[in-house]
Amino acid sequence: MIDTIDVKIALPRELLVALDISRTEAAQRAQEWVILELFREGSISSGKAAEILRMSKLEFIELLNAREIPYLDLDVSSLEQDILTASAAITRH
Repeated sequence: MIDTIDVKIALPRELLVALDISRTEAAQRAQEWVILELFREGSISSGKAAEILRMSKLEFIELLNAREIPYLDLDVSSLEQDILTASAAITRH
């Protein structure tokens, strides 16, 4: 379980009415937006983002795809290093 804090944001009531969503859904969407943006910035990993959003890593990758956010945004050397790391992990198992 992740230790959490509550953060309050103010949204116009008419926005929730126009979107036809509840306060709970608005809060969930806001949390998702923050986590996706932190991932996009490179501030948190996909694993941490998935954990915070209480989903599997595969579900998080699918969410990224649905929001048209690239999962991999690596330069060639970083991608090569990730491939080597993944290959070593596979070889150990």
